[in-house]
Amino acid sequence: MRFVHFKNITYILSLVLIFEALAILLCLPVAWFYNEPTTPFYGAAFLEAIIGMGLFLTSKRRFEEIESHNEAYILVTVSWIVFIAGGMLPYFFSHTIANPVDVIFETTSGLTTAGSSILSDIEALPKSILFWRSMTHWLGGIGIIVLVIVVLPSLNMGGYKLFMLESSLQEKIVPRFKMVAQRVLLIYMTLTFLQTAMLMSGGMNLFESLCHAFGTVATGGFSPKNDSIASYSIYIQYVMTLFMILSGANYVFFYHLVTGNKRLAFRNEEVRFYIFIILGVSLTIGAILYFQLSKPIELAFRESIFQVSSIITCSGFATADYLLWPKYAWILLFLLMFIGGCTGSTAGGIKMSRLLIVLRSLNHAFKKMVSPNAVIPLKYNDKSLEETEVLSIFSFIVVYVMVFVVGTIALVCTGVDIATSAGSAITALTTIGPGLGTTGPVANFGHLPDLAKLILSFLMFLGRLELYTVLIVFAPWFWKHK
Repeated sequence: MRFVHFKNITYILSLVLIFEALAILLCLPVAWFYNEPTTPFYGAAFLEAIIGMGLFLTSKRRFEEIESHNEAYILVTVSWIVFIAGGMLPYFFSHTIANPVDVIFETTSGLTTAGSSILSDIEALPKSILFWRSMTHWLGGIGIIVLVIVVLPSLNMGGYKLFMLESSLQEKIVPRFKMVAQRVLLIYMTLTFLQTAMLMSGGMNLFESLCHAFGTVATGGFSPKNDSIASYSIYIQYVMTLFMILSGANYVFFYHLVTGNKRLAFRNEEVRFYIFIILGVSLTIGAILYFQLSKPIELAFRESIFQVSSIITCSGFATADYLLWPKYAWILLFLLMFIGGCTGSTAGGIKMSRLLIVLRSLNHAFKKMVSPNAVIPLKYNDKSLEETEVLSIFSFIVVYVMVFVVGTIALVCTGVDIATSAGSAITALTTIGPGLGTTGPVANFGHLPDLAKLILSFLMFLGRLELYTVLIVFAPWFWKHK
């Protein structure tokens, strides 16, 4: 494979392992405070640091220029695999999860910010392990930024193009992409700090505030409580709703806000469409809960907007069992699972920008049928779209649906019922968390066969890297590139 610099791979993997080792050590204060064993974290961090240093010493201790897209795909895919493998170590060293397949599932769910869990009694785990579990969300949320933009600043093909591996419609804000990455990281950490402070002001302790902030800002969904957010106050639920919505928005929007370009920020069509969908569906489901279930109007609205925000941003938190709602209400939520949040956020799914462009292209096609000779431009954010760009979006959606169907069939073949299979496949692919059937918001994935858990783990991984990044590596012609 002449298109791959193996020294690049060893160098990047060494940085990934060392970074993750340092992150694991952040769990030590929690273990000390709650008088819990520290060996799992020392052991995991030591092992990752030793392997990381070994890889670093065998590399050239520097990054060579990437000569092809193929090498970029391999670097991103392998780095995430190693990232997930390293994240399993605290669970193995602590013996808190006995089944190795369950460890793979829980870690993959954490670092891909899926939020699905095999745990039936979350609160039985040590606080320090629960802290690591929530931290995997936060690390996974910034992983693509740190790995691709900060750790790999010398890419010859351009930081923007490689970042597209995670978010294929991300806008190029300014040429100096490293500076943009640093500001995005600052925004990410600021949102985490603000949410933590607001949760603590509502009576939540520091440990739970941090865990929930990690899961919200990364649109993950892991909670240290068995009932997720349901037992918390109305204030806490509204704070969680606000930050889920903020975290599912395009970071380009936040970038323009912090750089003082408010006019450009609020002209972002994807963010406006995103807010419109959230409010529209929330009011619709709220009306259903009010008129059909006779819930008080505030409760109906709160449960509606919380669940809608959680599903559409792929956060996965819950305050109600939406499977007990009228069928057309949770069918709406099921459809939202496919859409996901905004491009350039940590949310999964097909993304709002793609849906908006598809709707506009269909409208464009209808207009052309009526006036075939008219020159009707197809625009997105005031930019004309080429036919090839629109075609690539339609192709992505077709592939997305195909993977969902294949994943559902694969799960059915393991003995899982069709409703649970479909709900689990889409929630894994879009990295949401709760599904349908026996994996709904008040259930978990622990009862599924091991093979089903492995299939879902792969779907989470596939969805986190937006399909093509991983699927292309399996193509036979990919490895024949010269």
